[in-house]
Amino acid sequence: MRTTLLEIFDALLAAYGPRFWWPAETPFEVCVGAILTQNTNWGNVEKAIVNLKREGLLSPEGLRDIPIERLAELIRPAGYFNVKSGRLKDFIGWLFSEHKGSLEGMFSGDWRELRVDLLKVRGIGPETCDSILLYAGHKPSFVVDSYTKRLFSRLGLISSTASYDEVRALFMENLPAEVALYNEYHALIVQHCKERCRTKPLCRECFLRVRCE
Repeated sequence: MRTTLLEIFDALLAAYGPRFWWPAETPFEVCVGAILTQNTNWGNVEKAIVNLKREGLLSPEGLRDIPIERLAELIRPAGYFNVKSGRLKDFIGWLFSEHKGSLEGMFSGDWRELRVDLLKVRGIGPETCDSILLYAGHKPSFVVDSYTKRLFSRLGLISSTASYDEVRALFMENLPAEVALYNEYHALIVQHCKERCRTKPLCRECFLRVRCE
């Protein structure tokens, strides 16, 4: 399985090149983006982040001190702004109560224990949690999304009904625990599913079709 996964990675990388993901200036911006990107596209998230930067609020202290109603207005482009403002506030509240508002402190311990703790924060599901760990904390925690399930179920490597943890285990148990590899692999999967392995796949154009069931 390891060889198969690495061969697929090499094929994706040869086709698309490095993706340079996650696009953010700071680890905290990654955390905010991971929460805002739930149920929306990245273009909308970027607009919301620009609003926060313009107001000088893209910091733990800034998001802690801003009234939640004003925060909701600023992140409106990301959609579900009332829900997401609450989720941001919950994350920030947890960050201050558990780690004195410090991401460095948050990431300083065992990342597996941190993952358990993060998943207890309201609004932080597995995909958001693993995105924060991998892209903000540079921890070897593979990120799974709907694209991952789509591609690898079509390739016959997982069941179409596999759970998040089952899909994640496919990568975590068969690939070396390398942050750079996990980072690039997830980004390449997203790119491939946007370009070729769509809901209605463009199979004739797909260089992985010889592997596909």
